[in-house]
Amino acid sequence: MELVVETGRDDSGFGLVEQARAGLSRQKADEVAQLIGLTDKEMARILNLSERTLHRLRPEVRLDSNASERLLLLEALIRHGLDVFDKRADVLNRWLRVPLAELHRQTPLALLDTLVGFGMVHTVLGRIEHGIYA
Repeated sequence: MELVVETGRDDSGFGLVEQARAGLSRQKADEVAQLIGLTDKEMARILNLSERTLHRLRPEVRLDSNASERLLLLEALIRHGLDVFDKRADVLNRWLRVPLAELHRQTPLALLDTLVGFGMVHTVLGRIEHGIYA
């Protein structure tokens, strides 16, 4: 399975690679979390950081490349979800927390601690977007 991140840019993903390598700021993580109301605990899990480490980071501090890449993936997933759910952040927030049969009764949010999980959640959003139900 190939994970495709829609960036809205025609740079074949190289811009995203550069952003991830340069590192995104802790402030950017807060901005992405606020899009749909993710907690620091949820963000830490998604970014593969301890909650304590995330709390200690000042807003201007840059995340490492792995956490930055995950943050970019999360932002793309949120934007995809907002498109699917007509820009309704509250609906997307609830959907992320509901166990789904097509995800083996796991919540989409629970799968976002792995890159494969991001792809699986994008796939389910795509199925909803195109009216294909499990």
